[in-house]
Amino acid sequence: MDVTSQSLRCEERYKVSDPQKLQQVTLDEVDQKLLGLLSNNSRRTNQSLSEALGLAPSTCLARLKALKESGVIKRFTVEVAPEAMGLPLQALVSVRLRPGARHLMNAFGNELRDLPEIKQFFVLGGADDFLIHITAKNTEHIRQFVLDHLSSNPAVAGTQTNLVFEHGHGTAFGL
Repeated sequence: MDVTSQSLRCEERYKVSDPQKLQQVTLDEVDQKLLGLLSNNSRRTNQSLSEALGLAPSTCLARLKALKESGVIKRFTVEVAPEAMGLPLQALVSVRLRPGARHLMNAFGNELRDLPEIKQFFVLGGADDFLIHITAKNTEHIRQFVLDHLSSNPAVAGTQTNLVFEHGHGTAFGL
């Protein structure tokens, strides 16, 4: 089989037009290895990836393109050290909305997206509705953030703040 037909089959296999169908994308062992290599260093060159995978560069590039177009790879990012930005302290803030305010969850999430202290947030099922990961200059900055943006919000029933002493990354998906 020539490389061109292998690339076309690869692209056809991943084509996902409906986000609901993304769950149906099947990743083979090579895809999983490719994703693992990229999750450790998303700036690796195609040449480096293809050598590590034992693939022709054109096949590797076709697989990468197909993974991006199908939505398996959502984006490539850079991880910035919060300390370099003058924000050495991190906290996780659990937020519980009032029972009558559940309809405001989307609006509350949209408000969080615009706040510069927010590193990431999660919408939860369970006792709490949100878990917010924030970065701050110091404990006073965290206190003021919670008071200004969370406790003062009429939709919020309560918060619980936990300081982060160390933050690590796992190897999600076995990659």
